[in-house]
Amino acid sequence: MTLKEAILKSLEDLSRPKNHSDVLKVIQNEKYYDFGLAKTPASTVSAALGDFIRNGDTRVNRIKQSNGVYLYYLTEHEPNLRIEILDGLEREETAPPKSPKTKVYQERDLHKLLSSYLKNSGIYAKTIFHELSNGSDSNQIWTHPDMVGVKFLNLQSHVSQKFLKSINRADTFKLSAYELKREINSDNELKKAFFQAVSNSTWANYGYLVAFEFSGSLREEMERLNQSFGIGVIELGFNPYESRVLFQARYQHLDFKTIDKLCGMNHEFEKFIEQIEKLMTADERYFKSTEKELAEFCDPYFTSDTEAETYCNDKFIPTK
Repeated sequence: MTLKEAILKSLEDLSRPKNHSDVLKVIQNEKYYDFGLAKTPASTVSAALGDFIRNGDTRVNRIKQSNGVYLYYLTEHEPNLRIEILDGLEREETAPPKSPKTKVYQERDLHKLLSSYLKNSGIYAKTIFHELSNGSDSNQIWTHPDMVGVKFLNLQSHVSQKFLKSINRADTFKLSAYELKREINSDNELKKAFFQAVSNSTWANYGYLVAFEFSGSLREEMERLNQSFGIGVIELGFNPYESRVLFQARYQHLDFKTIDKLCGMNHEFEKFIEQIEKLMTADERYFKSTEKELAEFCDPYFTSDTEAETYCNDKFIPTK
């Protein structure tokens, strides 16, 4: 084998992210490559691994640990590496530097666009500020999503609504989690955002990754990740009613243990769940007032296209 072939074969054998020393051990133990009289084979392997990244060889990728050490792995193993991503390892960005842009809008400026789109679909949405959660751990962003939403099943007959509630209340509403990004332009950006959405939506019926701008070249990879992990993808438009679901999320049952954990971490999330419970158990005489209370607690939304366009112009959100 050539050294490149030996490295690829070793990474295939390892199947998990490993540093250059671990790769060298496999090469030597399996006799994949003869280093001859080389005095520093570890440095040789380290440099060759770096060449895969520098040359844009898509067969190999790497993750940067908090101590600065790189772990290498085969890109084809990516679907099985969710645990490494969710443990807080930082993926190396290998995309070329982007040219400066004049956009100055913030990610949270997009929340009102999403809440308007969701309200039009019958979903009440609420922003969850991770910085307000208990503790100051930066990994909070991997624990709960940017926004949560609830949609109620509205049957025509009050009798049938009561009947469904008496059988299984969980069937009368669906909870969703949304991870928002301004733009996603590279494969690495997509995977990092996608696995963040996976991590933040384990408790919900549906999980979505939402962005204002997606690179058109990422469509195939989005589809693959959607099929593998069930996270849906929404492309947000400056006119929120023209937003598009690119890939539907896959349904999963609620994880009440995680919901309980999130309630203990974040007061706003706890109050959101409390408002849902109040509406689910409200007497018919108080249903409308309780529903209004939930709507007022949730995020505001636009009432017209003109209002949305004015908002986007004020926040420097592109409208073309």
